[in-house]
Amino acid sequence: MRILQALFFPPEQPGGVSSMIPYIQERFNKIGWPMELFSLPKRVRGKGQEEIVFETFDPKAFEGHPIVDKYLQTYKDYVWWTKLRMTKRFDLIHAHHPIAGLVMKQLYPDTPLAMTIHSSYERELILNGKIEEGSPEHRFLTSIYRELEVKADKILTVSDSFRQYLKPYMEDVDRIKVIPNGFDEKRFKPISHENEVVQLITVCRLVPAKGLDILLHACADLKRKGHPFVLHIIGDGPIRPELEQLALQLDLYDDIIFYGYMLHPEEFMPFFDVFVLPSRAEAFGSVFAEAALCWLALIGTNVGGIAEQIDDGVNGLLVPPEDPAALSEALEKVITDPVFRYNMARHAWNKAKKVYSLQRVISQLKQVYVELKPES
Repeated sequence: MRILQALFFPPEQPGGVSSMIPYIQERFNKIGWPMELFSLPKRVRGKGQEEIVFETFDPKAFEGHPIVDKYLQTYKDYVWWTKLRMTKRFDLIHAHHPIAGLVMKQLYPDTPLAMTIHSSYERELILNGKIEEGSPEHRFLTSIYRELEVKADKILTVSDSFRQYLKPYMEDVDRIKVIPNGFDEKRFKPISHENEVVQLITVCRLVPAKGLDILLHACADLKRKGHPFVLHIIGDGPIRPELEQLALQLDLYDDIIFYGYMLHPEEFMPFFDVFVLPSRAEAFGSVFAEAALCWLALIGTNVGGIAEQIDDGVNGLLVPPEDPAALSEALEKVITDPVFRYNMARHAWNKAKKVYSLQRVISQLKQVYVELKPES
């Protein structure tokens, strides 16, 4: 069976799809199922001109809003690029972004399409203050889910909580199969170490949705209580200047290191003690599983896929979102009790190896692919 993995942009960013799809490709190729990757280069802008026609709603009704217009132009660019560069035929296409999925079904209607919805662009935009709930942009982006439901032969997503999130926008979410992300264990090499001062780490894009302002306020509270720590922030994004300024205001300048973007943070993580990320929303939260495989204690918010990965008090600690006091208390627990911290990290590693193995993902995907194309 020849399979195409249709991505949005090239898999060169850390986390989520990029941390998984190239390794899935490698495993399938080894077992004799040829698999290729296809994506839209970031340099392709403004090339597509074809009119877009959807079956379940009229996208023209939402034109005139910058985010919608950019989305539609990217769709047209994906059509243009696919027609230009796709020279092979595949037995099955597995898409990992709504644009990729809808374009592939438009151009290759007779090829079975599996579609994994990894996250909600509209929810991220709302949390990042770019759009308002119920706005035309929000209604456009959520209408895409129904279009996917009609066009895709099989819909997948990464967590039970995200499947429930989709319920208002689809007619039958019970059709959706949940396949949590999986990770190649060979990438993660836990290192036995003892840090005199507890080292906290977070890895994310620096945007409001990740709740790093909450983390800094929690760290300021820790410092006032006299608990030493160092916070390492890996990632970049539009609010980095604001976060750096907040760190100065909270007297945390000497306790935080901003690293910027890093291609393979998993090579760095094993030297730290605690992974913490107080996201305001998260469909899955791949970085938690990655941190667990690096043998770190986990602290996250009780939202989305994070709450499915962390069993509170066993392999990590869950706190409410938007609650710096609760986050500070959780951090205090792991900083002041190294045995508790070690045991949580051990349980996190055990669960991640068992539940988030790449081999489990390969097995589940093979089943989906055979169901969609049984004769191959």
